Amino acid sequence: MRALVVETLDRFGVDCEIVAGGCLVAEKASSEPDAGPHLVVNTHLDTVTPHVPFERGTADDGSDVIRGRGSCDAKGPLAALLAGFIAAEPERGRLTLALTPDEETLSLGAAALVGLSPDTEDRLDGDLFLVGEPTGLDACTAAKGRFQGTVELSGIAAHAAEFTGANAIAAAEGALAAIRTFDDDATEHPQLGPPKLTPTVIQGGAATNQIPADCTITVDRRSVPPETAAEFRSSLTDVVRAETPDDVGVDVALTDRESPFFEAFSTDPSHELVETVTSAARAAGESVGLPTGRGGSARPFGAATEASYFAPTPTVVFGPGDLADDTGAVAHAEREYVRVREVEAAAEAVELAVCEILGDVPTDVES
Repeated sequence: MRALVVETLDRFGVDCEIVAGGCLVAEKASSEPDAGPHLVVNTHLDTVTPHVPFERGTADDGSDVIRGRGSCDAKGPLAALLAGFIAAEPERGRLTLALTPDEETLSLGAAALVGLSPDTEDRLDGDLFLVGEPTGLDACTAAKGRFQGTVELSGIAAHAAEFTGANAIAAAEGALAAIRTFDDDATEHPQLGPPKLTPTVIQGGAATNQIPADCTITVDRRSVPPETAAEFRSSLTDVVRAETPDDVGVDVALTDRESPFFEAFSTDPSHELVETVTSAARAAGESVGLPTGRGGSARPFGAATEASYFAPTPTVVFGPGDLADDTGAVAHAEREYVRVREVEAAAEAVELAVCEILGDVPTDVES
């Protein structure tokens, strides 16, 4: 996919470079790069299973659709951003196309690209970010973060017939209560609502006739601003320690990974970037004949994305397609598809938004 993008950019006379572990970066600068903002348009090149063969056909409503692995997440958004980038001729400021190779796994490319990995520096330094994901042509201004961690309880092994030892599994009762009530006093975020903490896996014990010395609870955290991963770990340690017997040790750790977790992000819905994208989406939807009300709203996004790495710089997530429809899952599913008219509308919306932000005059781009 990266090779295809390189070939496409070359066909339109645009140079690019491969940096930071496989990220593709291309730039268009105006004659006055410091007279306007630096807008970065970003999405990811990778997909996930299951494999869905390419097919161009017709949906139940008669619309033209493309089915295939990654058609919705995120090849439709990629096509829209690429078309908008190629068409752009900034009159002020700069426009950067930044495509990442492994968003669906550890986002090592994006982390290195923006200086979040060891021994790296921010290669983008953007003022505004437009991130391509399937949003149904809405401008998504916020998303919850996602952390994973473990609560390790350490007791003392002993024969189950004796009144000795320290039972780590029994201590999990208090730890689970602390997890269940962790957010009782949490303040709801105006865009994202309340945070969520879920115990997902529990393991412990070595023999059926032994006081268990160890118990591990894995937790999934969906955070809201301004909570960071470090703050979550510290707070959870305090509440679990308070509900655990003194003879049982408590260690709360975030799961090791080579790149930072996606933390929650939020952009003010009244920010100029949001208003520009929503207006462009409504105009483009009307232009290509999308159903009334399809796209052009501002709302939160339903999944964690690399947009997290760009915040708190103003960031909007936008693109054609849906994570799920009335029938069920679309992205990451065997029925993955995207409507062709929505890709066309998204491309036009990106072009209009870039024009508004960087003062360029749109030019025609071959299909």
